Amino acid sequence: MSANVTLSASAAKQIKTIIAAQAAAGLLRIGVVGGGCSGFSYTFDLDDAVNGDDMIIERDGAKVVIDEASLPFLDGSEIDYVDELIGASFKIHNPNATAACGCGTSFSV
Repeated sequence: MSANVTLSASAAKQIKTIIAAQAAAGLLRIGVVGGGCSGFSYTFDLDDAVNGDDMIIERDGAKVVIDEASLPFLDGSEIDYVDELIGASFKIHNPNATAACGCGTSFSV
């Protein structure tokens, strides 16, 4: 399965910074799981392995992997990193999400 998921320059820079501080991890794993106040939640984990069904996204030396089951939920999304007055975090700009919770960590399709 293939999906169109992109990584912003800001996210790539932050991923590289995080990975440089972790001896055992070489990539960021992003997934979608059931739960959260809107139905689905994003997961962000550091990992050192790529599974056979993972999609790999690379930009400026940063690597993100997404499992096959999460890909349909993330198709067309951009993974970004924002540093705002209220805090800094990874954000997923997901055109498939029809609603999101106030905290931005869960969504519905």
